[in-house]
Amino acid sequence: MSYLALARKWRPRVFADVMGQGHVVKALSHALDGDKLHPAILLTGTRGVGKTTLARIIAKGLNCETGVSSQPCGTCSACKEVDGGRFVDLLEIDAASNTGVDNVRELIDNSQYSPARGRYKVYLIDEVHMLSKSAFNALLKTLEEPPSHVKFILATTDPQKLPITVLSRCLQFNLKRLPVVVIRDQLAKVLDNEGVGYELAAATEIARSADGSMRDGLSLLDQAIAFAGGEALKREPVAEMLGTGSRQMLVELLQALAKSDGALMLAALRKLESQSPDYASLLNDVAASLQRIAVLQLLPDARDDDDDADIVALAAEMTVEDVQLWYQIAVNGRRDLPWAPDPRLGFEMSLLRMLAFKPDEAGGTAPKAPPAGGARPTPSVAGGSRPQTASAGASGAMAEAAPTSAAEPPTGSASTPAASATSDLSALPWAELHEQLGLEGAARQLARQCAWVSREDNRVLLYLSPDAAFLLVEARRAALEAALSRAYGERIELRIQLRMADEPAPESSAGISPAELDARRAVEKVKAAQVSIETDPVVRAFREQFGASVRPGSIQPLDS
Repeated sequence: MSYLALARKWRPRVFADVMGQGHVVKALSHALDGDKLHPAILLTGTRGVGKTTLARIIAKGLNCETGVSSQPCGTCSACKEVDGGRFVDLLEIDAASNTGVDNVRELIDNSQYSPARGRYKVYLIDEVHMLSKSAFNALLKTLEEPPSHVKFILATTDPQKLPITVLSRCLQFNLKRLPVVVIRDQLAKVLDNEGVGYELAAATEIARSADGSMRDGLSLLDQAIAFAGGEALKREPVAEMLGTGSRQMLVELLQALAKSDGALMLAALRKLESQSPDYASLLNDVAASLQRIAVLQLLPDARDDDDDADIVALAAEMTVEDVQLWYQIAVNGRRDLPWAPDPRLGFEMSLLRMLAFKPDEAGGTAPKAPPAGGARPTPSVAGGSRPQTASAGASGAMAEAAPTSAAEPPTGSASTPAASATSDLSALPWAELHEQLGLEGAARQLARQCAWVSREDNRVLLYLSPDAAFLLVEARRAALEAALSRAYGERIELRIQLRMADEPAPESSAGISPAELDARRAVEKVKAAQVSIETDPVVRAFREQFGASVRPGSIQPLDS
């Protein structure tokens, strides 16, 4: 007799053997005990969590010779035939290969006939989302009002693809992914019954790789038993078979981070390189481990049996601030990994950043004001803040910080003693002074269009752009003159002279009007925004991969 796979040999035969789906088992048991099972049931969930198994148990409960019950006897001919897959009134239909409306019409026609052996004719349609739209439409009426002797059980891994008209006619049960501890305990039970020696850590490795699927876990267990060649299952060989040997390396890397030990990290990286791991997946594992450590640090009650002992120990060794910063570096490193020269280099660079950067021990202080020279301090990672990339808005702000001291009104060597006793306003550069004069309307616009030229004693000379000559009216000049007199604390004689039309504007900010200065700053902001977009890695990727281009004139600074 051919070998029976463990996934089939240990398939649950009764509801009591179904693991991890208590919410579904409870509802179905009550319905069967009262013989009030809905005519159309939809079972959803990922692969290997028990959809087909539950459908077969339901079929046994409906057709057991002892009566309709949630506890079929398992010994009558009907129960044995269901378990053997040869019960004539349990029709298992693969929707992936019977997608058309003709297949559904044949099913509908056959459903009118009474069961050949049992009380109910049970139709199990697996992967029902693969049916065509016309097939679904043909099935709707029968699904809503089936013959009294017919039960439909639909199973799918992708319920989002089912029409709402089908969902509204079914009783839907969502099967959960199985926790690692549930799969591990079942694997241990199977190994005990099969007489195979094992380490619990080896069963845990297989349970993790099963990714929530009991069937996958049992299939991997079959593979591990064959790999061991009759010997006991050990963690290291099983991890080698599964390709998860890098998990221990991951723990060693995190331990090196916790100790800030560069030599230990280098040794772990060299060992890791010999295994040729998937660095993108490994960086995801780093982020996932750090997230779990953060949960254990901030929510100690959240600890469960799934947690690795090494991860629990690391949660006690690391500081909360370090974990938060390292998680952010891991996530950003995963995002930037495609742009690294090599995945290994990108992975190592992310770990080096974790080793190099530390949160500010003072708890994060506010950034210092820029020095008098106009240079801004370089932002650090201190305080847990993220290093920020250049953006159009940031570039615009930097352009806006261009020095304006060159436009400061010169006092000249011949200034009167009264000039030294002027108010604080008189010390401001013209670009700022004109805003403090309290002018409104057209007089304020005249001041904005004027450029400072000179001041000798109590005489002030301003240049006006020819384009704004229409603003030069005596009443407005007099209002500006009075405002300057108040600012300087003495009577000022103001003269406004039109700049020649062919005279070029000064290259520096000195000698140009506030309006022209604002226009230059706006141009600089747009240029900075364009440079930021042109150098952005995402935009580069779109250009290289899709041949995209930036539409001219479409880039504007964020604060425009």
